[in-house]
Parts: sequence; structure tokens; C-alpha cells
Amino acid sequence: MKKIIVTALFLMSLSFSSTYLLAQGVPPPPPGGHGESTNQGAGEGGGAPIGGGLGILLALGAAYGGRKVYRAWKDQQDHQS
Repeated sequence: MKKIIVTALFLMSLSFSSTYLLAQGVPPPPPGGHGESTNQGAGEGGGAPIGGGLGILLALGAAYGGRKVYRAWKDQQDHQS
């Protein structure tokens, strides 16, 4: 019983202290003149191309789902015979 209590206390203290250990300080302010001419703001998006990767993930997900449906249908046909 003592081992369980010690383990529970250790895990609780670890979970409470982990949030403080991973905390970061406040970032420095941007330099003067930031965002006045060509810099993009935070709400305007960026140049990250996510379209190609998203299409690949959707195609792989559809292929995996189709394979699962086909195998389930095939197993059902085998059990009925």
C-alpha cells in the first residue's frame, strides 16, 4: 500500500511541475518599423503549401478505407458460402 501511495504522489508532483518546466519566457517585442511596408501580419496567412500534402493524405485515407470495406465485404461473402 505504501508503494502505491508513493508512486501516486510522485506522478502527481511530476504532472504539476511539468507545466512550469516547459514554460517559455515572454518573446521580445518586434524591432521598430516592423510590418509597415512588406511584412505580412499574423492574420494574412503565410506561404506554407498544404494543398499537395492534404491531397495525398486524403487519397491514402480513401484507399485504406476502401481496402477495409472490401476485406469486410469479402469476409462476409466467405462466411455466407
